[in-house]
Amino acid sequence: MIPEAREVHLSRKDRKVLEACCRSPVTLQRDLKRARIVLLAADGRSTRSIAKEVGVQPRIVSLWRHRYADHGLEGLQDKPRPGKQPIYTKTTDKRILKLLDKPPPQGFARWTGPLLAEALGDVDVQYVWRFLRSHKIDLVARKSWCESNDPNFTAKAADVVGLYVAPPAKAIVLCVDEKPSIQALERAQGYLKLPNGRALTGQSHDYKRHGTTTLFAALEVATGKIIATHSKRRRRVEFLDFMNSVTAAFPNRKLHVILDNLNTHKKNEDWLKAHPNVQFHFTPTSASWLNQVEVWFSILQGQSLSGTSFTSLKQLQEHIDAYVNAYNDRAEPFVWTELAPVVWTAPRWI
Repeated sequence: MIPEAREVHLSRKDRKVLEACCRSPVTLQRDLKRARIVLLAADGRSTRSIAKEVGVQPRIVSLWRHRYADHGLEGLQDKPRPGKQPIYTKTTDKRILKLLDKPPPQGFARWTGPLLAEALGDVDVQYVWRFLRSHKIDLVARKSWCESNDPNFTAKAADVVGLYVAPPAKAIVLCVDEKPSIQALERAQGYLKLPNGRALTGQSHDYKRHGTTTLFAALEVATGKIIATHSKRRRRVEFLDFMNSVTAAFPNRKLHVILDNLNTHKKNEDWLKAHPNVQFHFTPTSASWLNQVEVWFSILQGQSLSGTSFTSLKQLQEHIDAYVNAYNDRAEPFVWTELAPVVWTAPRWI
């Protein structure tokens, strides 16, 4: 049974709003029908005739007549609906985070989505994945770090960085280190043509060893140029022989040499007494990244050694020497920039 029709009175302002709604090409169909129902009702039309013209049931016309008469334009909006209660709540999220703080099941290296869902028992694995993505938690990616336990870390780091930022006048600052056991590996290399016509460069997993070489390198901080020699071993005698060649390259110059804490770099007081123009500066323990030559070793590995093949140890050494010569032709100093201090805290999920 249709309720008794409510009389509808429109103000000029409401009429303009509803008419504009009917003319707008972006008005939703549901809002357009509601506006037409109210406008027709204000013109004195009956509920059944409005329903026939708008194309809805009479009870729908009666509903919106009553809603507008009681609440005005706000009555034409949908009332909030409770909707379905969520299956998983913030309590579920806290359970996942709490589980991540615990070690994975015995025999597993890390948590996975299925393992988390299985341990929780009542949480679907798809929700676990959605939750991890929303919190940007990657269970596979791993970061590594090294914390120095050197009690004199601040003083040593300041000493090294000071040499980079404000080197002593009329002195040469050098970064010295070794890259040991560079292998001369012979691999089958060439192009691989795929069925789709694409060609890829590659190499086989099989290889033949032709010995190893240890590369001693000194990086001149002011120019970025490299002095390098090869050696079969990396003992103290080889290190001091290399330092002799370095001092010969800079005669009558004051040398400040930055080294890491390798045993062969220390306890060389007799050699230093024989070379009063040389002063050693050591990076803090577990902080060899402060030595700029380590950056150059990374460049050497990426640009010269990775993906190459050598049939002899001599060929490897000549290859490295050729790269050093080419690098020195375009060498530029590394720019040491100071960033805001990083405050390390214990890892937490929340």
